[in-house]
Amino acid sequence: MQRIGVFVCHCGTNIAGTVDVKKVAEMAAKETGVVHAEDYQYMCSEAGQSKIIAAIREKGLTGVVVCSCSPRMHETTFRKAAEKAGLNPYMVEIANIREHCSWIHKDMQEATEKAVILARAAIAKVHLNTPLKPGESRVTKRALVIGGGIAGIQTALDIADAGYKVDIVEKTPSIGGRMSQLDKTFPTLDCSACILTPKMVEAASHENITIYTYSEIEKVAGFVGDFTVDIRKKARSVDMEKCTGCGVCSEKCPSKKNPSEFNRGLGNRSAIYIPFAQAIPNVPVIDREHCTKFKTGKCGVCAKVCQAGAVDYDQQDEIITQNYGAIVAATGFDMIGLDKYDEYAYSQSKDVITSLELERIMNAAGPTGGHLERLSDGRAPKNIVFVQCVGSRCSDARGKSYCSKICCMYTAKHAMLIRDKYPDTNVTVFYIDVRTPGKNFDEFYRRAVEDYGVNYIKGQVGKVFLQPDGTLLVQASDLLDNRQIRMEADMVVLAAAIEPNPDARRIATMLTASIDTNNFLTEAHAKLRPVESPTAGIFLSGVCQGSKDIPETVAQAGAAAVKVIGLLAKEKLTTNPCTAKADELLCNGCSQCANVCPYGAISYEEKQVNDHGIRETRRIAAVNNALCQGCGACTVTCPSGAMDLQGFSNRQMISEVDAICR
Repeated sequence: MQRIGVFVCHCGTNIAGTVDVKKVAEMAAKETGVVHAEDYQYMCSEAGQSKIIAAIREKGLTGVVVCSCSPRMHETTFRKAAEKAGLNPYMVEIANIREHCSWIHKDMQEATEKAVILARAAIAKVHLNTPLKPGESRVTKRALVIGGGIAGIQTALDIADAGYKVDIVEKTPSIGGRMSQLDKTFPTLDCSACILTPKMVEAASHENITIYTYSEIEKVAGFVGDFTVDIRKKARSVDMEKCTGCGVCSEKCPSKKNPSEFNRGLGNRSAIYIPFAQAIPNVPVIDREHCTKFKTGKCGVCAKVCQAGAVDYDQQDEIITQNYGAIVAATGFDMIGLDKYDEYAYSQSKDVITSLELERIMNAAGPTGGHLERLSDGRAPKNIVFVQCVGSRCSDARGKSYCSKICCMYTAKHAMLIRDKYPDTNVTVFYIDVRTPGKNFDEFYRRAVEDYGVNYIKGQVGKVFLQPDGTLLVQASDLLDNRQIRMEADMVVLAAAIEPNPDARRIATMLTASIDTNNFLTEAHAKLRPVESPTAGIFLSGVCQGSKDIPETVAQAGAAAVKVIGLLAKEKLTTNPCTAKADELLCNGCSQCANVCPYGAISYEEKQVNDHGIRETRRIAAVNNALCQGCGACTVTCPSGAMDLQGFSNRQMISEVDAICR
C-alpha cells in the first residue's frame, strides 16, 4: 500500500483565484493511501520544496502528488526535491490544476470540482507507479551546424572557440547566406560584406571548423549525444585542392547567359562560376544543367585554360558519414513567391522588383554596378514607390499571417540610401503600420521621415498598372485622409514576406524536430527554452525558428552555441526511463510498432521465450532506450497489446480514467 502525500499550490492567485485550494487538499486527504495533504502559496519556492522534503522524511511517503502548474514547467523541480528526500523521482506526479483548470474556468465551484478530479486521477496513477532508473549514453564531442548563413557561422564560431569540433553544411557553393546579398544593414548602415566577410574568413580558417559547401544532409540517425549523419558532398567538377581561384575558367566559359542565383536572376553568370567575389571557398562550381560539356559532350574550354588542372568532369558525389553529439538547424529563409500577387504587375514589368532585388541593384557588385536604374531601359528612376506587407499579415490563403518583422526597417534603410545618393528622387512608402521594435529602430525610421524627406502614407496599394509608355501607375488608398490616390512611378519595390527555407520541412523530418503551420521550426518552450527543439540534442539558430533581424539572429546563434557547449561538456547523458517496453509473452514480431516509431528506436531480435513451460524462439521487439522518446505511438499501434510505456502503462492510464469517472 502506497503512502501518498498531496501538495496543493496556490500559485499566487493564478490557481487560488479560481480554485478553492484548501478544499482540494481536504478532499485529497480522504483518498485511499493519502497520509498527508496540505496547501501552500508557492509550492515551487524553496520553502514549498522544503515542505515536500520534510513530509517525505517524517511520514515515510512512497509517492507524491503536486497539484500545481504544468509538469512542463516544474516537474523536474519537484522530482529533484523528492530525490533529495530519498524518494525515487519517478514516484512524483503532477496534477495540472492551473493550465488545465484555473486558467480556463470562471466559476470557482466548477473549477474546484475539476481540480479535485485531477488530483484524484494523479493519486490513482501514483498507486501503480514503480521506481524507474534512468540509463546513460555517451556524448560525441562534435557538433553539426546545418546552414552557412550568419546564424550558422556565428553558432559554429562560438562552439569552436570553446574547443569543440564543428562541421558546417551549406547547400550553396559558398557560406554567407542571405546577409552576403545585402548592401547595407540597419540601423547603423554598415556595409554588409564588410562585417560578414571577416566572420566567413574566421570560420574557414578556424582549426576546429570544417566547412562542407555545395553539400546537403542526406540522412540523420541516432539520438542526443550520438547522432549519425550522412552528408552528400555534391560534385563541383572542380578539385578544391588544386584550384587557385584565378577565375580564368569563368572568363573563358562560352556559356555565359545563365541566371545568377546570387543576383536573384537579375544578372547572368557563366556555367562555371564563383557566386560572388568574397565567396568561401573561393573555388568555382560547374552548373551541369547549363554546361555545354555535360549537355552535349563538347566544349571543355574550362579544362583547357585551367593551368592548375583542377577541372574534373568525372567527379562524383561523395557521401560523408560523421557522428555528432548535437545538431544546430540554421537553415535560414527566402522571400515568398509573388506569382499570386499579380495585382502588383510583378510578372508584367521589370521595374516592379522585390526588396532583395533592390539590394542587389544597389550593391556595387550587383548587376548594375551599384547604380540605381530601371531594369527595363536603364534610366534612373525619378519616382519610386515602396509597398509594405506584401504577403505578410494576410488574412487570406495567399500569404502569411505573421509579420515578417524586418520589412519596415529595411524599407526605411532603402529609402534613406536612395534619398542620400539620389536626392532628386521622390520616395513614397505605403504602409499598414510601421513596426520598429529594436534598439534605435524608431529613431532610424524617424530619420527617414524627418531628415531625408521620405513620404510615408498610411494606406494600401490596390493595384499597379503597366502603362503603354513603360511607366507604372499605382492605385492606392490614403486611410488617414480617406482618399484614393493614383500616382505614377518609375519603379515599385515590394516588401515581400519572408518564409523558412524550402528545405526546412525536409530537414525537420530528418531531425524529428517539430515545425509549425508556417514551416518554422518549433522551440521547446517559447519563453524558457527558445533555442531548443522538443527533440533532445537539436537546437535552433536564426530565422529557421521565426522572423528576426541580424542582431537578433546573432544573439540567438550565441544562445544556441551555449546550449550545445553545455551538452558537449558532459561525458555522459542521463536517458529518460519512461520508454516503451515489449512483453515477450505477448509480442508476435509483427513489426507494426517499428513502422510507426518516429525515432527508429525499435528493432527485432530472435529470443528464447518460456511460454507456460514451453521454450521457443520468437521474433521479439527490442527498444533502444536511448532513442525512445516515450511518445507512445507504438503502444496504441500494437495489435496484441504487447507494447507498454514505462511510467505511463495501460493500467496506469485506465486507473486515471476510472478515478475521473467515479
